Amino acid sequence: MFGKNIIRKSVTLTTLAAVWCVYSMVAFAVTVDTPGEISVSGQVTINGQPAVSNATVLSGSVISTGANSSAVVSLGKLGRIEVSSDSIMTLNFGTNNIIAVVDAGKVRVSSSVGTATTATTKNATFIADSAQANNFGLEVECSHTHVDTTSGLVTMREGSSDKQVAAGSTAVAGNLMQTGCKPCLRPGSTPPPAFAGWPWLLLVAAGVGVGAILLIDDDSNQGGGTVVVSPTR
Repeated sequence: MFGKNIIRKSVTLTTLAAVWCVYSMVAFAVTVDTPGEISVSGQVTINGQPAVSNATVLSGSVISTGANSSAVVSLGKLGRIEVSSDSIMTLNFGTNNIIAVVDAGKVRVSSSVGTATTATTKNATFIADSAQANNFGLEVECSHTHVDTTSGLVTMREGSSDKQVAAGSTAVAGNLMQTGCKPCLRPGSTPPPAFAGWPWLLLVAAGVGVGAILLIDDDSNQGGGTVVVSPTR
């Protein structure tokens, strides 16, 4: 009897150990973060540490580029992210999604079909159409964000307002004339001059009136006078 109990306990412990080993192997085999690979030019950091080309990038990494520097993060079948100089971006990604939080600078996102892609700045959220491949660029300035869609379709969500930015078009989120910010130098981004309403109209009307008076006076002086002939004595 005693020997049978020992055998039963041994079998039970062996089974439990086998189950634990299989569970551990499966748990370690499931990768929480699909790693990316970075290529760098110039001064680039990942989470504050200097980065080198072919280094691994994990989800949640903060990528910063210095002056005259750039980086490209390849995410395999998901797509890739190009980071231009003087930029700061936090990159999150999973099995079928990319989420980029751009704090400063300029990035370009390329995503494949079936990849849920979202980019966020302080001005708006940009959501790519996962039903097609997308390629779009974001440029974050002091008061606003520019989005340029090269291919695919991007929805710009600014507050409760959505605007679709199709391939070949651009849009701006934010305020181009925010106090304390330098004027935007991008072509076509300068806002139209602001007119203050009635004061401007009054000045224009006064200018037209003065011009008309001067014109009438000039005509009367040149050809509107009376000729007087003196009699001959």
